[in-house]
Amino acid sequence: MAKCDEGYLCDVCGEDVRNITVSDLYLRFVIGMISIETLHDEPERHIRCNPALGQFIVDDQFEPIVAGGEFDKRGMDNGYVRRREALVTRGWRRLKELSKGPSRVPIAEYPLPEFRDNR
Repeated sequence: MAKCDEGYLCDVCGEDVRNITVSDLYLRFVIGMISIETLHDEPERHIRCNPALGQFIVDDQFEPIVAGGEFDKRGMDNGYVRRREALVTRGWRRLKELSKGPSRVPIAEYPLPEFRDNR
């Protein structure tokens, strides 16, 4: 089977990343961590398989993630944690928004407004 026929498999657990709301790749894209030019080169994984990022999602509809060790947000500067939580949570909510309905949003418009390329 061709790679493109396999769907997107998690680089960590090997399981299917079944939709955009559980995609670490698209979460990183919408919050400006990766560009549209490199999107196809980046590894895919579940948000839960990247607890260093996923722990910053704070929403009643998202089961909290705890990242252990030196990447645990509980050991980080409070101001940084609040800013990171605000950004990553907004990004995850954007993924939820994109997953609803039949609308055809161009991929260039997936990112949060401040990370869209306005060239």
